[in-house]
Parts: sequence; C-alpha cells; structure tokens
Amino acid sequence: MTTSPEPRRGRKPDRVDVCIVGGGASGATAAKVLTEAGARVAILERGPWLKPKDFSPDELANVNRFYLTPDPLLHPRTHRASADEPARVSRFSPTPFIVGGGTAHWTGWVPRMFEEDFEMRSRHGEVAGADLADWPISYADLEPYYDKVEWSLGVSGDAGANVHEAPRSRGYPLPSLPQTRYAKRFREGCEAAGHGSFQMPIAMRGKPFGGRPATLQSAFVQTMGDPSGTRGGAAQTFVPDAVATGRLDLRPDCYVRELTAGPEGAVTAALYEDAEGVLYEQEADVFVVACNAIESARLLLLSTSAAFPDGLANHNGLVGRFLTLHEYTEAIGVFDGEPLYPWAGGGYISAGTADFYATDPDRGFVGGGLIAAGSAGFPLPVNWSLPEKPAWGAEAKRIDREYFNHSMSAGIVLQDLPQATNVVDLDPDVRDAWGVPVARVTHRAHPNDIAQANWLVDRCGEILDAAGATKVWRNYIDSITGNAVHQHGTLRMGEDPEASVVDAACRSHSVANLYVVDGSVFPTPSGVNPTLTIMANAWRVAEGIARARSAT
Repeated sequence: MTTSPEPRRGRKPDRVDVCIVGGGASGATAAKVLTEAGARVAILERGPWLKPKDFSPDELANVNRFYLTPDPLLHPRTHRASADEPARVSRFSPTPFIVGGGTAHWTGWVPRMFEEDFEMRSRHGEVAGADLADWPISYADLEPYYDKVEWSLGVSGDAGANVHEAPRSRGYPLPSLPQTRYAKRFREGCEAAGHGSFQMPIAMRGKPFGGRPATLQSAFVQTMGDPSGTRGGAAQTFVPDAVATGRLDLRPDCYVRELTAGPEGAVTAALYEDAEGVLYEQEADVFVVACNAIESARLLLLSTSAAFPDGLANHNGLVGRFLTLHEYTEAIGVFDGEPLYPWAGGGYISAGTADFYATDPDRGFVGGGLIAAGSAGFPLPVNWSLPEKPAWGAEAKRIDREYFNHSMSAGIVLQDLPQATNVVDLDPDVRDAWGVPVARVTHRAHPNDIAQANWLVDRCGEILDAAGATKVWRNYIDSITGNAVHQHGTLRMGEDPEASVVDAACRSHSVANLYVVDGSVFPTPSGVNPTLTIMANAWRVAEGIARARSAT
C-alpha cells in the first residue's frame, strides 16, 4: 500500500488583521469596508481572478469555462432527498468559484427584502414540519446598509414604485433603465389583471456614476462574464475599492482546506493550498467565512480540533442545518404581433409585481413571492424552457425562429421554509480533486413550498393571459433542485447560543474571532433575490468588526 506524499509547505505569509475566506459578493463587500477602515486584509478565493479581457463573447465558453457551474470532477457534491436514501454526485445548487462569485454572472436584480421576511416566526408561529425563526435584526437595522450598497454599486431603480416596499431613507442613486418590450407587455398584463407593477431595481448604471462608466448592456448578461468590465458586480466595484486602499492582498486559486483552532478554541490560521499544490498557513486576528451556505458549512465541518471535534463552531450540532434554497419556476407565454426581442437588455432588465408577496391565510400556505418578467430561456440554445421544444434538430430550429422573438416568461423565486432535516454534512465516501470530503446535501421541499410555488405559477400564467398571450405553459414543480443557486441557512443567526451558530453580529457563539457574512446566516429566506441583503449584512458585520478593532 502506498500513500500520497505530504504536500510541500511554503513560507508562512505575513500575519494580517483579517483573513476572509471567499471573494464573492459578501467577502468583497467585507473587504471594502474593512480595508477602508484601515485593516490589513487577505482574501483567499478558491477560483481565479478573471479580468474583463479574459471573458469571451462565446456564450458556451462563458457558461462552461468561466466557473458558473463548477466542474463536477473537480468540485463534486452529493445530494439526496432524505437521510434514508443514498446520496449521488450531483450539480445540485452549484455556485461559481471565482472572484466576484455569482455577481460575475448575475443579472443584477437587487430588490430589498420586506419587513415581514425578518419576522416569519412572530407572524406565523408554528408551521408543522418547519423550523421558522425570527431574525435577531430587523429591516430597520439593515436599512442603512441597503442604502450604502445601492449607492456604492450605482443601482438603477424608482423608489416608491413598488407600493409594498419597506421604508427607505432615500431613493436610488440612478433612475430605472429603459423598459424592455417584454417588461412593457408584463406591466400591461398586470394592469389588465388589476395588479400593480414596477421596474426592477438593478445593479447596472444607465449613465456614469461614482467614478464608474455606464453599464454596457450585453444581450447575454444572464450567466455570462462581463467583457466590458462595466457591470455592477463585486469584481467591478468592491474589489477595486479595496485594492485601491493598498491594504488588500487578494489571492485567487487558493483552496482553504481547514481553519485551525488553538486549545482555547480561537481560530489561529487558515490552512490553504495554492495552484501549485503548496500548503500555506495564513494567520490573522479575525477570520471571516464568506464561501456560500453549502461550502461555508462544509469548511467548518472540515475544521475539527480538540476543542471542536465535530467541526469548528459546532458546539450545538447545528452547523449545516436549516439549509434553504430558492427554486426558480415560471409560466411562459407566446405572443402574436410585434416582436418582444427578449435578447434586448440581456433578457432580464425587467419588471415585477409584489401584489402576491404577503401571506394570505385563505391560500392555505405561508409566504408569497415576487413575480417578475424575463425572457423565455437563455439565449443559447434559445427557448430551452419551451416544453414542446426538442433539444436539437430541425424542429428545434423552427421553434427558435418562430417563438424566440415572440415569447417571454413570468417567474418567481420560491420561499423555501427552513427544516432541521435539510442539512449539509460531509459525504463519507466522495472526495474532491484535492482528496477532501465533499458536501453532502440532504434536502426535501416542505409541502408549503410546493403549494406556494404552484399557486404563484398560476398567477404568472394569469398575467401572461391578461397580457394577450396566445399560448401559455405553466411550469409546476414537485421538488426543489436549487436551480436558482441561491443558498441560505446552515449557519443560522440568532440570540440563543443553543439554537443558532452565530449571534446578531454574525460572530460565532463559541469562537470569538470567527465571523460569517454570506447567506448561511439567514434564519429564513425570502421571496426575492438574496444578494443585495447578503451584501448589506456583510457591510454591517464588517463595520462591527472595524469598530471592535478600533476599541482595542
């Protein structure tokens, strides 16, 4: 029997004030705030740091080579619906490994959460089979940070256009972008059906703002890297801000294998492997985890020690529990007459309605969702979403020619109720290319989720019917695949150390120098895209870390 040689160890890097694991939306936000407050910060990012010139206009290259979906041979994870079933290697809820994270490919929808999203337990009490919890912070606590992120990114939107939105301290920095044809058709359908609607706030700039140029609106914005460098993602905004301070050391292609803890339980170093396979130990005063809900839980579970034999900060066995995942589902309509040109504006600079967001007891389920307009299928191959379309061949081409410019969708991101049985742990059998146990996801949708999703899909179909669609398909669901790549939970935030992993400041209850800033801290998800809330909370947490440092 042979064993692999011990990896070569490199010279220990200089100690920093703060080490951030993950350079996506949350990690980049925290780095901006901390470096501007005077801290020396190192970011250890698993993926590459691609510049605008590195992105190709080849849409297949963007999707498959530019880290939107991690290679399952290098970065597999496994999935099962319950603990009674075998787990299988799956692309379940993949998230990009790249500087900028999901914002390298996002459409930039940045709606705020609603006030009720922070109070699900108080408003609804016990829901059988679910584990609702209130956030330990309120919308009012987070509102100043929503504002800071919106004005730093240069968000385009119309304050007050969504009559259901929570109070704002001021409006958006830029007006809404021009309305696409399919957004106009969606809003006409809402009006005909008696519903309000509004232009979606989006992290794209219609004109120069804050020293950054106007956004070049690519037709292939969704899933594509940005060769213009003008999109409002973390790599185009917060990373350059942090780099400009001279206090950020951003290290791409660095795989963090574990966080090491001393006998007292504090984190002493991040053990990571660079692209050449050399191991390093990065020491710091404070460690911030910002990987994503699945990978952050995995990292803490990998980080065992005498003080934490079951994983770092896992004093109560809750690390990895309460995983929630958005599911995107939709209705698709085909329209006669004037083309909708769904490729214009990237397919997703669009409109929405929040008339179905608040819980209505008469519906028989908790929660609701934001309904928004979009194109029907991503541009290559076009209209993959059409149920009657074959994958390839002459018939597929005919449907593309006849339907693509005349089709659109109305869709939702589903609120997934937290359940203690929806868990991320370590797969006992499957390892990644570095020989490290992969994340095993155990997740089954709550009946409330399915009822909510399919009720909202019917509302989507009604809006398309009212807008004049000649044919409408409704995509009902019976399970959750994690196709929206929005992840929450696993490192729940709360005041009770026995019922949560981190406190209201997102500091570990049991590890004084460990913080978490990604979506894993969400006690409950919402029915809107989470990235703005993740960034706002990361800004809030980073300011707290900076204040604590200045007080010592």
